[in-house]
Order: sequence, then C-alpha cells, then structure tokens
Amino acid sequence: MKTPMSAVSASLPPLPTARGRRWDHLELLERIDASGSITAAANAMGMSYKAAWQAVEATNNLSEKPVVARQTGGKHGGGTTLTEYGRRVVAAHRRLEQERERVLAQLNRIMGDFDEYYWLIRRFDMQTSARNQFLGKVTTVKKGAVNAEVILDIGGGEQLAAVITNDSVDHLDLKPNDEAYALIKAPWVILTTDDSLRTSARNRLCGTVVRCQEGAVNGEVIVELAGGKTVAAIVTNDSIRSLGLKVGVRACALIKASHIILAVAG
Repeated sequence: MKTPMSAVSASLPPLPTARGRRWDHLELLERIDASGSITAAANAMGMSYKAAWQAVEATNNLSEKPVVARQTGGKHGGGTTLTEYGRRVVAAHRRLEQERERVLAQLNRIMGDFDEYYWLIRRFDMQTSARNQFLGKVTTVKKGAVNAEVILDIGGGEQLAAVITNDSVDHLDLKPNDEAYALIKAPWVILTTDDSLRTSARNRLCGTVVRCQEGAVNGEVIVELAGGKTVAAIVTNDSIRSLGLKVGVRACALIKASHIILAVAG
C-alpha cells in the first residue's frame, strides 16, 4: 500500500502542549536523528520521556513503514534512530511546510480576510482521545442483516477486523482498497501472555512489551508488533504483576471487533 503525502502528513500528529506551547513533531524527529537518543531529543525540547515516546509510537502506527526504530542496549532499553523512510518523511514534510507557507502568504496578499476563513477550516481537523490509531487499507467488507465486518490491513502482516453497522459502512462509503483509520481506546485492549489462550476477541496482535509503567491503580503497557507498530493498553497494576508484564516479555493484545471505531479522511 502506497501512502499518499496527505496521509504521511497526517501520520505526524500534534504533540502534547505545555504552558500553552505546542511541540514541533518534526523538530522531535530531527533531534532524534541527530542524537540517536529519544531521551536527549526530549530533554532538548523540554518534553517528558513518556510524551516523546507516545508521539513516536503514534507516528509509527499511522505510517506504512516505521519512522523511528529502537536499538538494543542503553539506559532506557536502547537508543533510537530515524529509519531511512523516516528521514524521507521528515524531508518531504519540511518541503511541504515551506510550500504551504508560500501559498498562504500568496493567498493573504490577494485575500485580506483569508486568515479568518483558514482558521475556521482548521477547526474541522480530526483529533481524538483514542490512544491507538492505525492507518490501513480495507481488504473486505461483508454486510449482514444489520452489521458489517470490515477487515483492515494495517501493514506489517497485521489485520484488524471491525464490526460496525451497515449504515456506518454506507456513511463512510467503505469499500475494498480504501484507506481508513482504526481507533481503539487503550482500556479496551485486553492483554495476555498465553499464546494458546482461546477467546471470543476477534483481533489478536502479538509482540514484545517495550514499556510498562504502573500508576496509582492502573498501568500503561506498550506492546511492539513485529512490523514496528505498537499497541497501548491500560490495565490494573494487579494484572501487570500477575501476568509478569515487563520489558522484553512476549504479550498479545486482544481487541473485540465491536471496540474498533473506523474513520476516513474527509
């Protein structure tokens, strides 16, 4: 699946804000490339280590190929570097950014109140609270009496099955070969370390735990899949301990088909 530049741009999500400032995602990627360390890049930008990794994971999940790769060893389990694909994405995005500024400047010269309408249009840009966001390609759409099953190829040999209403299929105009986004909230992801466990969950994504952080009651666990994409799950601290979840442990993310929300670009 060839990712159009509009999708590549969308794969670089806005980073968290601090004191009213929105982080520059391109700067983060460029600093990772220069230093070979996500810790150094985050520190240079005044970001937390967690916020930086969340941004990187979101970018990888929405890209056809990994933009940032982990390397073994190091203080936080290894260094980080941009892949060659990631370097091309950053270069293309910087070029598009320059062209965008040029076009906007030209429009401002010929349309004095352009800014007013431009910012109104920007309000329509989609932002969601779903921790897991994947860009994929629809392979099949199978309608039933009320609901339909939609299979989405998210790359890296992984697929997601979503069950949505037939009305939603028609509203989104979903058909094979279309691009679509799969949105999954982290609390909807069930984790298991038993590869042989049989469940009713339609989706099973297996990989290695790369981050595991406990909170007051719940913890966040990040599982990296073979293709470089990641799945974030929010589970109780008791579950983390009973399953023995820690960095390096193999785990599978189970996701019900009805817990996947599909979206398409306008």
